Amino acid sequence: MSTSFPARKKVLIVPLDWGLGHATRDIPLIHELLNAGCEVVIAAEGKHAALLSREFPELTILPLPGYHITYSQKGLFFGLKILQQVPKIWKAVQYEQAWLRKTAAEHNISAVISDNRFGLYHSSIPTVFISHQLLIKTPFGGLTERLLQKMNYRFINRYSACWIPDFAGEPNLSGELAHPSSLPDNTSYLGCLSRFEPKDGVEKKYDLLALISGPEPQRTNLEELLLAQIKQMPGLKVLIVSGRPDEASEKEIIPGVTQVSHLDAKALNEAMLAADMVLSRSGYTTLMDLAKLDKKAILIPTPGQSEQEYLGKYLMQKGYFYSVPQLRFNLREALNATRTFPFTPFRQGQNMDAYKKVVRDFVKTL
Repeated sequence: MSTSFPARKKVLIVPLDWGLGHATRDIPLIHELLNAGCEVVIAAEGKHAALLSREFPELTILPLPGYHITYSQKGLFFGLKILQQVPKIWKAVQYEQAWLRKTAAEHNISAVISDNRFGLYHSSIPTVFISHQLLIKTPFGGLTERLLQKMNYRFINRYSACWIPDFAGEPNLSGELAHPSSLPDNTSYLGCLSRFEPKDGVEKKYDLLALISGPEPQRTNLEELLLAQIKQMPGLKVLIVSGRPDEASEKEIIPGVTQVSHLDAKALNEAMLAADMVLSRSGYTTLMDLAKLDKKAILIPTPGQSEQEYLGKYLMQKGYFYSVPQLRFNLREALNATRTFPFTPFRQGQNMDAYKKVVRDFVKTL
């Protein structure tokens, strides 16, 4: 007598190709989907595919082109450069719509989780849109932001659900970005979405852990700025992680200063715990990692990226992190300033695993 088991639900997860943060914050979601008995398929390319295949070598990764946004050398023109590429983004959205219809049928997909990609909604299977930016900040202010929010909601409402990686009330990490005056009807807050785990009693190895990330050319600009300044500060114990998962290199810059191209989740978790201070962009995924591990940090927002500039100011006002513009960044001065900065711990009894219940409840509906 043969026993037939129900087929495992197949969930497609697709991160946006805008920095590595969308891919890294999807790691805990993938783990939870696997824990819930789902089969997970990823769609990505380039660095994002490289990073996720390192973390999940057993999973299928389908090639799907990203939006391929290019960025200005000068922060002043960042917003204008993005606006010029709206037609290209629209074309990519139309492509991924057609791609999803074909892929869902070919691979028997039960549900889709889209991390901030606009064209992955479907008429006959559940689809989830993940975003911490319901209000999209721009350098041009109110009217542009209201128009973008309207467009954003029009896409979000085509999905079965919208998951926000933050807490609904205070304290929160995103401010008005994910707490606008009105929310889409299909919204749930996930809480903090981090792949890292806190641990007590970790021995300190580094005075500073520098996480270099974000879009080019600003990623390289920050790396060069930081390396030049670190070389002027002998005796500092520093680990620099260059945010290049498609490479594999490690070198000593000067005695006590090591630079690696990439660390996997486990190694980076340990490095963050072993550092007195973290230096990073104010990318939202990094902020969630810092909050979960209760780390002090110096934030350097990507020049011209309004969302990061807003988050840097907002979180410094709250006392969670110290923030300084790249134009005025001086490592010695920043480290001195953090010695007297009144850091306020973010973790105040919030459930850092709240997202697990949201994922499990979602899987039950499939």
